[in-house]
Amino acid sequence: MSPNMLEIAQSDVPAARRTVLEVKELKTYYKTRLKEKVHAVDGVSFALEEGKTLGIAGESGCGKSTLALSLMGFYFPPLYYSSGSIMIGGIDIMQLSKEQLRKRILGREIAYIPQAAMNALNPTLKILHFIEDIMKEHRPELTKSQVREMAAERFRTLHLSPDVLNAYPNELSGGMKQRTVIAISTILNPNVLVADEPTSALDVTSQKAVIKLLKELIGKKFIKSLIFITHELPLLYHVADDIMVMYAGEIVERGTARQMIFDPYHPYTKRLMGSIIVPEEGMKAHKLAAIPGAPPNLKMAIDGCRFADRCTYAADACRHGKIDNRTAGERVYRCIFGPGTLKEWYASEER
Repeated sequence: MSPNMLEIAQSDVPAARRTVLEVKELKTYYKTRLKEKVHAVDGVSFALEEGKTLGIAGESGCGKSTLALSLMGFYFPPLYYSSGSIMIGGIDIMQLSKEQLRKRILGREIAYIPQAAMNALNPTLKILHFIEDIMKEHRPELTKSQVREMAAERFRTLHLSPDVLNAYPNELSGGMKQRTVIAISTILNPNVLVADEPTSALDVTSQKAVIKLLKELIGKKFIKSLIFITHELPLLYHVADDIMVMYAGEIVERGTARQMIFDPYHPYTKRLMGSIIVPEEGMKAHKLAAIPGAPPNLKMAIDGCRFADRCTYAADACRHGKIDNRTAGERVYRCIFGPGTLKEWYASEER
């Protein structure tokens, strides 16, 4: 075998990409002042492969941000862990102490960009201070000058001026703050970056800059994989390889970005797409329509499909028992009806 052929053969070996994050039957809840449990994440399972970007979408209150906090192990009252596993780097983080989680996992294996990240920086501290603080914990062997040099090089690589290191957060624009938070969060080159609504409250130009930066982080191997959370489903078409849609604490559908945008199966995904403006070719002419009703009360035990009361296709069977996932090719969705039946209904609506 020639050297070139050997290289090709070797490159084909890792066809099954390494799984960097695996979540199984994760259940987390909020406890109210009246001791009621709000089941915000209820039996969520998924895996993320190295080099992939997974988009998570859904309306407000569906559990997206709670899932993000749960993946980081940020269980602080009123958020509590109930059951399930979160495997990162072959370790179930739910079996670690808070100290072990902080030293071994956070920042190194998985990092987090919070919602409203522009307000996440202490306005009384310069940007360099945040990086020095991280390195003091995880790379104590580095001197201050080495940390500064490393930070300046990273900022230059990501098209951020090293001068930002000497600035206070209030001296930066909204878009610059967001990009700076991303650079700080990924300074240790984590395997997984969880970005919770990283483009919200930004203008279109700043949104594009943030998305470009996130793609560069993956392209330059500063992060291995990305979880991008948003309520703007069409935005994920330009960011994600796969999209996962949440509703009332559950995953209702997962597929490739193109499948989910142009050919959704689950009635909720279909209604979600129909309720927003989609600038993509072939979708511009669709009629906007609100989703009737409201999500179920997650304090209560729910029998059957959680979307049944808002679904125009719901049958009696939808309202009783556990609704299992269906698999159709690469697609996984939670519904009792097959793809053929659903497509017929959607086609008849459009006629």
